[in-house]
Amino acid sequence: MKMFAWFGKKLQHLCSVLCGQLTLSTKSLFFLAACLCRFLLQQTNPLLVQIIYFVSLSSIGFGFLKIFKPRTSSPSFTPRNLDLFFTSVSSATVSSMSTVEMEVFSNPQLITITILMFVGGEVFTSMVGLHFIRSRLKTELDKIAASHARLSTTQPIIVDDQIELGSISKSKLDASKPENDDVDDDGDGEVIVSVYDETLHSSFGATSENLRYLSMKHLGFVILGYLVVVHVIGVLGVSLYIEVISSAKMVLKNKGLNRFTFSVFTVISTFASCGFVPTNENMVVFRKNSGMLLMLVPQVLLGNTLYPCCLRFCVWLLGKFNYKKRETRYLLKKTEEVGYKHLLSREYSIFLVATVFGFIVVQIVVFCSMDWNSQGLVGMNVYEKFVGVLFQSVNSRHSGETIVDLSILSSAILVLFVVMIAYGNVGFSTGYSCKRQLHPEANCEDKWFGFVGKWSDEGKIILILVMFFGRLKKFNMNGGKAWKLL
Repeated sequence: MKMFAWFGKKLQHLCSVLCGQLTLSTKSLFFLAACLCRFLLQQTNPLLVQIIYFVSLSSIGFGFLKIFKPRTSSPSFTPRNLDLFFTSVSSATVSSMSTVEMEVFSNPQLITITILMFVGGEVFTSMVGLHFIRSRLKTELDKIAASHARLSTTQPIIVDDQIELGSISKSKLDASKPENDDVDDDGDGEVIVSVYDETLHSSFGATSENLRYLSMKHLGFVILGYLVVVHVIGVLGVSLYIEVISSAKMVLKNKGLNRFTFSVFTVISTFASCGFVPTNENMVVFRKNSGMLLMLVPQVLLGNTLYPCCLRFCVWLLGKFNYKKRETRYLLKKTEEVGYKHLLSREYSIFLVATVFGFIVVQIVVFCSMDWNSQGLVGMNVYEKFVGVLFQSVNSRHSGETIVDLSILSSAILVLFVVMIAYGNVGFSTGYSCKRQLHPEANCEDKWFGFVGKWSDEGKIILILVMFFGRLKKFNMNGGKAWKLL
């Protein structure tokens, strides 16, 4: 028995040592990986980083879409590899272009698309980008701190314990001040130090940069909270609506769609301005569910055009509650120095709000005056029509969700939508209808996916490149200098 007890203790000790070594090794690997990632991000062009990010994200998404099987095993409904990759790219770049009807995808595939839209959305990627900018600044601050430590050991500087407005005692500076330095003597035994002391100047600079670092850290948490709160409220609202309104619940039941998956998918897609909906008809099947449409309208605006204004409001509101007040003042006054493009000044935020609502009003007026009695709005009462027109107008600039078959709208409205789109990853399409074929095909079937679904493989590949280019359009600023990768 003693031998067994001794053997048990030795085995326990050995396991403890192995676990300790494994923990240390794991921590070391994570530390090395973090250092490597930080080094690569600091040495690499930001455009190249995002290209790698979206290409990798699309490839991973394609892999999962390939692993998970579609809802039906019929060969005629099984998407090809190119169509799966096209869908993955469209989801990751939030372009909302489809070559496959959405009801073909199974629940795991819909969850995969949901994740792609979330991590590919502008708010999420900009938050990650802000973290990398902050990491670079942290490295610079560490270098400044290290240089100060070296200077303090070789050239110590004696200053008063109390420093006010950059003034220090003249008697303590006489011994160390260079002969040619300019100092303003105020006649009371003290002098105001000009920027002759590089060490002191660097110290003040480091303090300013440290405030910038803390402010960016605070901003990152504000963005994360904004992202979580808006999505949670949206998902709860849509889920509750579907649970209460029998017509909406019946649509999902007849189509065999999971209600919670539908809610999460639709809210994330709308917020990310992707425009995908798990139903083949997009939101056409819910065109009379005005409550759901009204819930999704704020998601479109909060995730795209009004995001900078709402972000500034959130920062200001937290400051009113005395939370991180110093960082809040810095963020509100030094918007350009922060380096986060979506944080705008007060004036620009006001102009943006006016522009957004101005465009919406123009579209509503034109739509109502020209297509109020169009075929797409037949069977809807006045309230349902107005909510539908509002929903359509808001989505025409970015999200791309629709409550009406665009192909039956007047040419003037289509031109208006084209003007409001230009390059915004909207993904509006007039669909594919056999009735509009110039040369009718014998076995033609009407499809709810976009017209691109009938394009050749070469055409789809070109559009894949266009979707990547459109997602990276912000790098076209300043004459496209960011595209110079080498």
